[in-house]
Formats: sequence, structure tokens, C-alpha cells
Amino acid sequence: MQKLLASTALMLTLALPAAAQDYTPDPAAKPGGSITITYKDDVATLDPAIGYDWQNWSMIKSLYDGLMDYVPGTTELRPGLAETYEISPDGLVYTFKLRPGVKFHNGREMTAEDVKYSLDRVTNPETQSPGAGFFGAIAGFDAAGPDGLSGVEVVDPSTVRITLSRPDATFLHVMALNFASVVPKEAVEEAGPDFGKKPVGTGAFKLAEWTLGQRLVFEKNADYWRDGVPFLDSVVFEVGQEPVVALLRLQNGEVDVPGDGIPPAKFMEVMGDPAQAERVVQGGQLHTGYITLNVTIPPFDKLEVRKAVNMAINKDRITQIINGRAVPANQPLPPSMPGYTEGYAGYAFDPDGAKALLAEAGLADGFETDLYAMNTDPNPRIAQAIQQDLAAVGITVNILSLAQANVIEAGGAGTAPMIWSGGMAWIADFPDPSNFYGPILGCAGAGEGGWNWSKFCDETLDAKAIEADSMFDPAKSADRLKLWSDVYMGVMVQAPWVPVFNEERYTMKSERMGGEDALYVDPVSIPVNYDYVWVKQ
Repeated sequence: MQKLLASTALMLTLALPAAAQDYTPDPAAKPGGSITITYKDDVATLDPAIGYDWQNWSMIKSLYDGLMDYVPGTTELRPGLAETYEISPDGLVYTFKLRPGVKFHNGREMTAEDVKYSLDRVTNPETQSPGAGFFGAIAGFDAAGPDGLSGVEVVDPSTVRITLSRPDATFLHVMALNFASVVPKEAVEEAGPDFGKKPVGTGAFKLAEWTLGQRLVFEKNADYWRDGVPFLDSVVFEVGQEPVVALLRLQNGEVDVPGDGIPPAKFMEVMGDPAQAERVVQGGQLHTGYITLNVTIPPFDKLEVRKAVNMAINKDRITQIINGRAVPANQPLPPSMPGYTEGYAGYAFDPDGAKALLAEAGLADGFETDLYAMNTDPNPRIAQAIQQDLAAVGITVNILSLAQANVIEAGGAGTAPMIWSGGMAWIADFPDPSNFYGPILGCAGAGEGGWNWSKFCDETLDAKAIEADSMFDPAKSADRLKLWSDVYMGVMVQAPWVPVFNEERYTMKSERMGGEDALYVDPVSIPVNYDYVWVKQ
């Protein structure tokens, strides 16, 4: 799997005009029916330029499309709204030919103007998109604003040409991100700031109802451009559901997938019951859970303090809080990601060493700070473990256990000294090491509203990251991954994070759910690929 992930972006970057990879849905699939998904928290937004958490990620994928897509249940790229694409020999010019006859949910046919508008919008600083940094290789990105991107050109109504300022080995992956979804200008302008509540895309489903604090209903898009999908008539998302209650309702046949997963307190019970365990799908994920240390807020502006916090955390104990469903992390990249540095031990658990570093920083008596954490179990318990570990070295931690949206807001605004990322921890947007850097560790993500909650910005490391992503030649793949390894080792030297663990995914489904297991642990649609699953009755 590691070899496949390492080569995907590089091979496809040099592809000839693309033909859609075949995908054959389950031949037993039956059209019709509705499923119910539960979540504890309400959904913050369904605007693809803004939405950036695991809860709304797969929802957005089912409402919108981008130029590129992935074969369901895999990390293999395939064309989306682009019927074909061509890449210039120097890797700087991408020409996308659009599929004819694709319609938005409002009935209007999509054109190349919509593609340009959408890319201009997501990169306009006024949009405050947390994903804007992904598009940094497009020519004109540095001057992005109301006038749009100079590197995105409408050749004709069905052709878009995108010119890069530098080769980017990940660019086709970027075009498959939610942030690159195509939206109609008139719908965005009509809804204004409420577009996230009144979404219009070209996706397999469209929003039929949203009762805030209660539920959302997606209904099948009868005009969807992919033949035969979706199978479901509707998907109902019930919010405000405690995970333990959701599990009980699943056991009673009232819920099809608990979106927040199996409650940790119930995990051993579920896995110990053969009838329940049979309905659990397990899959690896490109995930790291971490603590951010805001380098702009004293005393985390001191390297000694950040290293001390790293050395104070007992990662093995925290891993046991989630029933061992993870392995302790020692660096930002998970072990299955290309570019992971083998043999690197990270910061060892060493409370005495942490105390010595605090004394060196002039804080022998410790200090007081705040830790933000999402309020869904097990995150409050993990936050308490972090609190206890830091108390042992003299650091007093006040826990702010909040709804996901409130934690994200504080992180983006830069007002949170520390954040436990659980429930929002990083799962790769695409299978390439660059994805763990730009949005959450790079300078572009450190701005207002960004997901670099440590507000860490090292221009030297940013330059190395750009150099790595300019190496699109497959013959230089090993050199590129070595450079990425160097970048992440450079991050660990400055310790803006405490990498805590790399988690596995466990999705539980009702007996009536159909579709291959990979759709329930889809690496790019979390927790479920709604476009391809179906119901047996």
C-alpha cells in the first residue's frame, strides 16, 4: 500500500489525455430507500470553500464535484467533471476538457466559466477559505483577489487551462479536493453568507431539508451525470445524537451508521459480541492526532517549553484510553504515508527532562494555560490525561471542552494556546506527504481562519516543501520523499506539535446496509461514500 500511495500522484501527473477508470458497483445493488446517519454536533457549513472537518467532508463530496475524483473506496485518481486532461511536458500547463451536459442542482448547465469562478472564489482572501493554500502553485495565487487567478483561463465553454508557476506533483490531487468543487456564481451571490446553508452543486445528492439542530436531508439528484448512481433515494443526517444513544438506536434498527463512530466506552463490548462485531468495518487511515502549541502565545514562543510539553506526554497511556485503536505517534506523518522517517524516535516520555527544560526557560515553577478540546467522547478524557501529564511537570492546564465548531473557530483565530485535535485530527485529504504540511504546518495555513493552529511558520521549510512538490518526474520520487522527510524532521526540531497517536478507523453499519466494505472506510469520504452504498430492504 505504501508503494502505491507513493507513486500515485507522480504517475498520473505525466498521464496522457485521461480516460475514466472503470468502477463497477456491487451487481446486487438495488436502487431506492433511505438511510439514517447520526452526529452529536450540528453541521457548521456545506460550502465546499469553507467546510473542512471530518463530519461535513463526505457530505460535501456528495453535493459537489471537482475536475478530478477518486475511484470509490480507493486513493486512485480518476477524472471527475473533466472528461479528459492533458499536461504539458514541463508540468506547468493543465488543460481540462469538461464533460458535456452536466447540470447544477438549479438546472443550469455547468461551463468552464463556473470552474474559473470557483477557483477564483476559493483563493480570494475575502472568502477566508482554510483550503486556499492548496492552490498556491497556480500562477497568480500571490495576487489572488476580486480579479481572480491569472493562471486559470477559460479557453471555450468546455475547456479550462490552468497554468502553474512551478511544477506541482500533487496538482491533480488538489483538483480532487472539496475545495476545488465547482459551484454556480448566481447561487453563491443569491445566498451570500448563507451559501453554506443553501448549497448548490453538481453532486449525486442535493439538499432537501436542513432543520438546524435537528436534521439534514439529502435527496437523490435525478440528473446526476454518472450513470446508475446514487442508489439511495435519500440520506437523513440526525444531529444532536449522543454517540452512546446512537449506538443503542443502531442496535434497535433505527440508525444505519453512527457518524461519530463506536463510543470508546462501548468498543470492547461491541467487538466482543460476534453479532455486533460482524457489522464493524475496520480500515487503516492516514491519520495523526496531535496537540498544537501556539508559537505566538507565551510561553509557547519558547522552544524549551514546547520540547518540555512533548516530553511530558505519556502517549502509551493516551492510546489505551481509546482501547488501543491506535499506535503512538512520533512525527506529523503516519507510518503508512510516503515520506515517513523510519527510525526516528521523536521526544521520549521523560517528565524529569521536561522539568529541566522548563527550568532552563525560566519557568521552574511552571505556568498556567488553556487546552481546547472537542466535547465528544473520548476527547474530554484524553484532555484530562494531558492535563494530568502536564500537572506532573508543573504546568496547570484549564480544559475548555467545546463543540467542534467552537474549537475550530478558536484555532483559526489563533486565540487557543493549546488544542487537542481529537475529533478534528488530521486525516490526509490526499495520499501524499505534502498534504500534512501546507494546511496544518505551512505558512499559508497560519493565517486567519486557517488550520495551522500552532501558527507555526518557517519560510525555510516552506521553500523546501515547494522544492519537493516541484519534483514531478517519477525518476526523482525517492529524492522527493527524502526531501519531505527532511521537512518533517525540521518541524520536529522546532516542536510546534505534540504528535500523539495514529488511529485506525472502525465504522459500524446496520444489517440492511449494502456495498463493499471499502465504501465504509473510504480514504477520501469519511465516514461513508454515500454515492455508492445501498440498502438491502
